[in-house]
Amino acid sequence: MRVLRVIGAVLLVVLAFSLVGAVFEFLAWALAVGAVVFGGVVLWSLLSSDRSRIGR
Repeated sequence: MRVLRVIGAVLLVVLAFSLVGAVFEFLAWALAVGAVVFGGVVLWSLLSSDRSRIGR
């Protein structure tokens, strides 16, 4: 009976680490995509801004 508890506890720990790893992997991809989109928006806004306002 005690062995089953130990095996169950180990399985829960492995499951928790798997879930946390999957969440961090998703967050890494989301951060990369967000950085690319943000860079594109900044570049687009710089290229399309009215140049006559610069320096005023």
